[in-house]
Amino acid sequence: MPKPVRLGVLNDQTDNAPVHDPLTDWLHREIADLQAAGRLPVEVELVHAYGMGLPWGSAQALERAYRELLDQDVALIIGPAIGDNALLATPWVERDRVPTINWSGAERARGEWMFHLQVGSHEDESLVMARHLAAAGCKRAAVIYDLSPIGVQHLKYFEDEARILALDIVHSAGIQPLAEDAADEVRTALSHDPDGFVYLGLGPSAPAVAKALTASGWQGPRIMNTAGLRGYIESYARLIDGWIYIDMHSNANRTLQALLERYGIAPQGAYGAAKAHDLARLAIEGIARAQEYTREGIRTGLEQIKWLPAAEGEDGTLLGFGIQDRGALHGRYLVPRQWLDGRTVEVAKA
Repeated sequence: MPKPVRLGVLNDQTDNAPVHDPLTDWLHREIADLQAAGRLPVEVELVHAYGMGLPWGSAQALERAYRELLDQDVALIIGPAIGDNALLATPWVERDRVPTINWSGAERARGEWMFHLQVGSHEDESLVMARHLAAAGCKRAAVIYDLSPIGVQHLKYFEDEARILALDIVHSAGIQPLAEDAADEVRTALSHDPDGFVYLGLGPSAPAVAKALTASGWQGPRIMNTAGLRGYIESYARLIDGWIYIDMHSNANRTLQALLERYGIAPQGAYGAAKAHDLARLAIEGIARAQEYTREGIRTGLEQIKWLPAAEGEDGTLLGFGIQDRGALHGRYLVPRQWLDGRTVEVAKA
């Protein structure tokens, strides 16, 4: 048997190993399944590195963790998970020629060596949000966005789609990504008499916007990007109650439902299971399809992944890459949902 393939896991959301990392469980499951099927005649060794990247940490911490993985001779990396950090890491990955799968919303974080499992999309989400508001009859939208690459990119694509839909953006204002008070920004936005309200960003500042909007007594449709995924933390869900947001899983996805049944996962664990399963499957399939276990060989193996059923997205969403295709999810992979009384409920798509 050849020597083990070293798979690096780059965690950009902490400086220390968590007590339990669900992604590790999913990686081991995929390894076991492909070895049992006789498709993975090699051991896979997981190598972890931790560096708190943006917005809470620094680019330097992220790069230190990335260098740790290279120093341990990994053949493939998965991570980072935050869009700003994926954008930082892309030129490093291209320079060092190491196949990497980031799982973020940054469509621009792609390259010859940088692959991308979309966890939302700075570009596609904004389109879905604008269409949803237009379908709900909104004509005048107010937007508050993070002053960050994530927020600015979302805003650009929201503005472009709103223009096509004749959805007037009556006011837009930027806030700091870690803002804890947005009362002034919300008050000013409401003074422009919107009939729809939008938040765009990473999410730490979203509760400040939501609290101010609730306190104002304003009634009307409110929508945010995948920042709303943070609602899987109960305290966060209470703060953004009533907000529509973009999620990555659908109750009707048969691949996801089979996973939940197989592993006895409760419905509230659906999003985490879908995301981790798809990421783990891409990584291990890429290794299994490689003809040689070098970085070049595994990059080619990733390009051979085609038409695998995804647990994320609506039923029928597919996973795969290609020679010049670095976006893994194909189809309706973004799913509008709403937080209501601490529960996430799927809503009709635009």
